[in-house]
Amino acid sequence: MLRKDIDFFANTLYDMYTDAKTELEYNNDFQLLIAIIMSAQTTDKQVNKVNLVFFKKLIWPKDWVKMWIENIKENINTISFFNNKAKNIFKTCEILTKQNLDEFDTIKKLTILPWVWIKTAKVFLSITRDAPYLAVDTHVHRVLNRVWLVKTKTPKDTDKIVEKIFTKQNLANLHHSLILFGRYHCTAIRKPKCKNCPFLDKCNYKYKNI
Repeated sequence: MLRKDIDFFANTLYDMYTDAKTELEYNNDFQLLIAIIMSAQTTDKQVNKVNLVFFKKLIWPKDWVKMWIENIKENINTISFFNNKAKNIFKTCEILTKQNLDEFDTIKKLTILPWVWIKTAKVFLSITRDAPYLAVDTHVHRVLNRVWLVKTKTPKDTDKIVEKIFTKQNLANLHHSLILFGRYHCTAIRKPKCKNCPFLDKCNYKYKNI
């Protein structure tokens, strides 16, 4: 795929997933931030399973602070890195009992919070403020390399250049649609749905399932 094909790529994915949105379940922006933190190296499905009960009693930062670290650990111990996540979620909640989350309205401000990385901030702002960010996860990284829009070794490398490749409108369209495309269509080595892929003739994946 050439750079001239970018609009076609972005618009096609947007048409495929017109109603695309995060698969994380939450009831307010604060819970969304916590869910995104929890989802690092963990599936959204597992995070939702934990929070199905958790989010009914932990609605605001003060609720988490009252719960204390050890109790948070006990409740999220089925997700990866739960020890570190519990400690940093607690620290983040302590900060948010003193400062309103609405004040953290940029990537720079959000990444001050413990365990909030650039990717976390981009996901949060794209959902809550319709910010034109593309959060690069393993799915996004994989797809962009397969269609040769990038040639990078890690998601971190990909993240550094996506904003140079795509327009703001493309980034906004791609955020959820590209993640879903990578998660359910252009999957990892096991059986990507190549036969029904609109980018088949532009893809360089050597293990095409055709």
